[in-house]
This record gives sequence, C-alpha cells and structure tokens, in this order.
Amino acid sequence: MRKPKMREIAAFLFAVIITAAILLSNPVVFLRHAIGEWGYLGIFLIMLVNNATVLFPVPGLLAVFAAGGAYNFLLVGIAGGLGAALGELTGYLFGYGGLAFVEEEKHPLYRKTEAWMRKNGFITILFLAAIPNPLFDIAGIAAGSLKYPWWKFLAACAIGAIIKATILAYLGYYLL
Repeated sequence: MRKPKMREIAAFLFAVIITAAILLSNPVVFLRHAIGEWGYLGIFLIMLVNNATVLFPVPGLLAVFAAGGAYNFLLVGIAGGLGAALGELTGYLFGYGGLAFVEEEKHPLYRKTEAWMRKNGFITILFLAAIPNPLFDIAGIAAGSLKYPWWKFLAACAIGAIIKATILAYLGYYLL
C-alpha cells in the first residue's frame, strides 16, 4: 500500500478544519441559510457531494435534519436520499475499477462486508444505507468489486438512504 503524499494529508486536514469550524459554529442556522436559496435541489446536491467524497466532508445528514424543520420533511427525505444514493456510486465505481489494494490486502471489515454482499447483496446495501454509518463506502467498494449490478446497487442504496433521510428530516421537523 502506498504512503500518502504531503499534499493529500494537507488537503485532508484542511477539510477536517473547515468541517469542524462549520460544526462548532451554529450549523443548523448555517445549513438552513445555505439550503434556503436552493431548496430541495440544494438538499439533493449537498447529499450528493457528501456521499460522493470523503476528502471534502460536508455535514449532509445535519443539512437534512435542518431542512426538515423548514420544508416538507417527506420531500426533504426523498431529495436527500436520492442525492445520497447517486453520490454513493463513486464507491461502487471505485471497487468496480478493481483497485489493487482491494485485491492485495483485504481489510477484515471489507472481507466481512464482501461475504454479506455475496450472501444477500440487496438487503446488505439497503440496510447499510438506511443506518447512519461512515463506513458505507466499504459496502459500495465491495459491491463494485463483485460486479454487483449497478442498478440493483443504486435501487437498494436509494431505498435505504430515503428511509434514513426521511427519518432525520422528520426529527428536524419535530424538534426544530
């Protein structure tokens, strides 16, 4: 496995600092203002970017929560879930490309996820997409490396992400 370059480390640290600054300020007000101009499209785009990359993290689930207090929570859940599902295709494509590290050194968590994918891929993706978990990319990489059909991956991911986003938006509606 190759060693990270200094600029990759610097970019990661910069992203962590920016995210921490947003979260330490008043994030709900910040996200409501950011979403205010774009509405449901803004929620979709925030979740798309949030799930498409781990290098530039965006507090997507917090945005869905905040938007639930300002918009129709069901539509927020659908917009956020669809954006999240499309964003997760990056992990799928990452694995589909057959990266060397996936073949050479399989992490125990990756091996376990891959075994779940082999046994019941659709349910595995749906369940992992429906719960807040930062390791979902591992499931996407496993699905891609197993050449799981992309449309099944996207469908399961969308259903799970819509469930998760709708629950969070409802909590935002109820609590804000």
